[in-house]
Amino acid sequence: MKNPITICLLLFTLLSCKTKEKEITTPEKSPLELGQVNVSTKSMEFFVSDTLYSGWNTFIYNNESQEVHFIMMDLYPEGITIENTKTELLPPFDDGMRYIMENQMDSAMTAFGKIPEWYQKVKFLGGTGLVSPKYTVKSTVYLEPGRYMMECYVKMFNGAWHTSHGMLKEIIVKDEASQLTPPSATANIDISSINGILLKDSLSSGRQVFQTNFIDQKVYENFVGHDVNLVKYDATASLDSLVLWMNWMNPRGLRTPAPIGFTFLGGMNNLPAESKGFFEADLTPGNYILISEVPAADEKRLLYKFSID
Repeated sequence: MKNPITICLLLFTLLSCKTKEKEITTPEKSPLELGQVNVSTKSMEFFVSDTLYSGWNTFIYNNESQEVHFIMMDLYPEGITIENTKTELLPPFDDGMRYIMENQMDSAMTAFGKIPEWYQKVKFLGGTGLVSPKYTVKSTVYLEPGRYMMECYVKMFNGAWHTSHGMLKEIIVKDEASQLTPPSATANIDISSINGILLKDSLSSGRQVFQTNFIDQKVYENFVGHDVNLVKYDATASLDSLVLWMNWMNPRGLRTPAPIGFTFLGGMNNLPAESKGFFEADLTPGNYILISEVPAADEKRLLYKFSID
């Protein structure tokens, strides 16, 4: 018969083994499962996972390049792939922009008239705002399952789209959801085609989490909806030059180089009506603008100025 000490030692050994076994069989969650999506650009590309989880995802975008970029997440209709984009969508946009650069607007409109019908069914589900070179930004969006194109259509010095030079990546968002929950906002921004951009909270220096509330959405003259871009500007900046630059249908619009005196700090790209997204920024003293990438943003009240003391 075993004595009590021996029995206790056996029980302790068994419990220790089970605890170790439990520790070994509990895998650590990956950043993607936790909704953390790291994206980087070194030139004209997106380095990012080919597959993401649905639900809330935070894009941490590091723009290591020499040019301004952004991320826009386009949810494609069933059956449409990146090959359709390259063969059916990019050519009319490329032709149209070439005509714009030649000041042939009638020919440009004819080229844009060849945009395929399926493009009207693309759903834009956010991303980042414009990001200056060597800056890193964070935006949190809710992704539905499906096939996406991650794109940036800022233009090169010659007017060519970044999408046509590598900034187009196909991503599959699976049914399984991430474990991320939306962040707690420190400030709210309402945006609509009627009232424009409204910053609803006072701000101070330091880290801010902006919740962008898309009250409505519409397609503007440049074929896209309104978004929110956070821009800091200094004494050398011309606000008129920024307003013109934010319209890609202007030959100089969204084209390298960006207007002087402005630093682009991210934001929230197009979202559907009654949707929300989040972006973070570390505010330092100075002057700022919230602006949409639409023609004549100032006339549409899609430009909002504020300062940090």
